[in-house]
Amino acid sequence: MQPMTIPEIISAVDGTWLNPREGAAPVTAVCTDSRKIAPGCLFLPWVGERFDGHDFIDKALDAGAAGCLCARRPETLRPDKFYIQVADTRLALRALASAYRDRFAIPFVQVTGSVGKTTTKEMLAAVLGAKLRVLKTPENFNNDIGTPLTLLGLGPEHQAAVIETGMNHFGEIRYLGEMVRPDIAVISNIGDAHIEHLGSREGILKAKSEIFENLKPEGLAVLNGDDALLNTLDLPFRTVRCGRSEHCAVRVTDMADHGVAGITCTVVSPRDTYHLTIPAPGEHMAYSAAIAVAVGEELGLSAEEITRGVASYEPAGSRMRVLRLRDGRLVLDDCYNANPQSVTAALEILAKTECGRKVAVLGDMGELGDLTDQAHYNMGALAAMLGIDEVVAIGAKAEKIADGAAQSGGSVTHFATKEEAVHELTEQLGTDTAMLVKASHAMHFGWIVEQLKQAYD
Repeated sequence: MQPMTIPEIISAVDGTWLNPREGAAPVTAVCTDSRKIAPGCLFLPWVGERFDGHDFIDKALDAGAAGCLCARRPETLRPDKFYIQVADTRLALRALASAYRDRFAIPFVQVTGSVGKTTTKEMLAAVLGAKLRVLKTPENFNNDIGTPLTLLGLGPEHQAAVIETGMNHFGEIRYLGEMVRPDIAVISNIGDAHIEHLGSREGILKAKSEIFENLKPEGLAVLNGDDALLNTLDLPFRTVRCGRSEHCAVRVTDMADHGVAGITCTVVSPRDTYHLTIPAPGEHMAYSAAIAVAVGEELGLSAEEITRGVASYEPAGSRMRVLRLRDGRLVLDDCYNANPQSVTAALEILAKTECGRKVAVLGDMGELGDLTDQAHYNMGALAAMLGIDEVVAIGAKAEKIADGAAQSGGSVTHFATKEEAVHELTEQLGTDTAMLVKASHAMHFGWIVEQLKQAYD
């Protein structure tokens, strides 16, 4: 973060300096966690459902914060620290990040979607990184805390920014977009994720389409051209659709699936033809690559840079991470999150994996509302129909996965908790076995992956 003076901060957040004094130094960092204070930072107390960061202001100042924002005035003001009062610290963080973003005349790419938005963000960053210094959303910083903190990480070295934005309610993409104000808006697809809160896929489309409310008038919309709902959009922007369908301006052809080694494909645009090697499994990866071609061309990259950038892609976190353990054991760690579309894609990858035995470890999927029971049943049935040798279902909702697998002729075991299942999973991961591990993030299946690594690494 470039230095911001206290008067600049006050102007950005419409605040009041409670104890003004001469000689206060600019701040070069913003912290919302009192346990992770950077010396000289601005502490912003976050107010959640079960906590109030205002209770930790003194702790943050003792740890080295230069001052703080506050919606609740502290009883005592330390003379060596500054205090800026605001109406709402959440809105103040958005205002601060928005003002700071205005310092940078670089292209901003905002990414959203039901499935694959992080994969698409990582692919875009890899491709643009072949030519430009790119700021990208780290880890899972795609919400109302992470997005402004990401933007506040911009520095003079950055030549482009790729910002991932997530949501589970109406209004959230709009809220984040008011900070990002993208030059390019990307939607990876429309699926069932968060349908519990949004009512229908049409509701999800409406929520995701909030991304266009802050797209610059001369901006570019890049869409999955094989998504039926996205194809209903008629936007007042230049629009590029990417996919395998004939109407796509950036079209994927000649797909070859090499299992866990990744895929190869050809992407044809009006400008050029790209023969791409994608070092990650799953045919769905071609969509992220095609979107990256469209964005790369828009930002002036050469064909060689785009091709090289796609080949340099690395998955983020537990998103179809391939772990090779001893004696031919293979773990497909895809446990960052789960919904029907992503589980389907993961099961198809497992089914195509060359090995002696295939095991799917599937857990609860969240926020599916009325679709919950049927969606879980369908995933179990699909696993059986794809010829997966063993399904291990874990969790209360996953009991329906077990029902679907069993009633479709598959071999299946159900456990209430991952702790109860771990011994069985260790036994199931035999030599020459591939094991997929996937569930919603709340299930914390990363613990299972670590146990398997400890047993066979």
